[in-house]
Amino acid sequence: MNGRYPFLFSIPHGGVSVPPEIRGLVGLSKKEIVFNSDPHTRLLYGFGDRVEALVDFDISRIFVDTNRPPYDYPPRSQDGVVKVITQDGTPVYRRGQVPGRELIGTLLKSYYYPFHDRLAGALDASTIEIAFDCHSMLPRAPPVRMDAGRPRPLFCLSNRGDRQGRPVKKGGLVTCPPEWLQALARSFEAEFDGEGRIAMNDPFRGGFISVAHYRRTRIPWVQIEINRGLYETAEHPADEARLADLRERIFSAVAGFWDEIPG
Repeated sequence: MNGRYPFLFSIPHGGVSVPPEIRGLVGLSKKEIVFNSDPHTRLLYGFGDRVEALVDFDISRIFVDTNRPPYDYPPRSQDGVVKVITQDGTPVYRRGQVPGRELIGTLLKSYYYPFHDRLAGALDASTIEIAFDCHSMLPRAPPVRMDAGRPRPLFCLSNRGDRQGRPVKKGGLVTCPPEWLQALARSFEAEFDGEGRIAMNDPFRGGFISVAHYRRTRIPWVQIEINRGLYETAEHPADEARLADLRERIFSAVAGFWDEIPG
């Protein structure tokens, strides 16, 4: 061991950049792009000096969402790998400027596949024993979701299972052993005692990244979602000291879980 934990941290939605190929087509303001990304997650999960591997992404998820399948694009989907609308239903592109198949192919080739190649390379080249796909979530479900307006937990930990981390049906896929997910939830509960609910697979069950890379390598994956209300509100923007404190507490919870797992 080199003193680092055998973890891979994936931060796919922390970027806010606009690909140059579509800059003239986008109808969103910089503020709207940031809001519809996962702001501050690159700092909150920035554990590159303490773990075996960290892979993040500079492009905003609005334009290339690496946590969606590569075939899930318009007109098939409005909220797929290339999005047509934001979380509140605002059009992403100017009228008549939604990317067509050829431009989408360019975006996938230039940004989407290289990100997944970096994940695969890190998994193959390093001594990774568990991977975490790291996100943020709005305090309440946005208008485009079926559960619009529903309050979110403090953290959501996902392995594609049920609310105890077990397979939804007999023989069903989970990307991390239920016992591990339950132990991780207990560690977060201890670290954030009394501050809110720690949920498993509610409201999110894990996305394309964790499933695709688990299927390929069988290295366990957990998707982590942090409630943005923990560090920012409309009245009080994110504070650097608050973010730094939260980063240490998140790592304490993850490291504490790992130190309890039988070797």
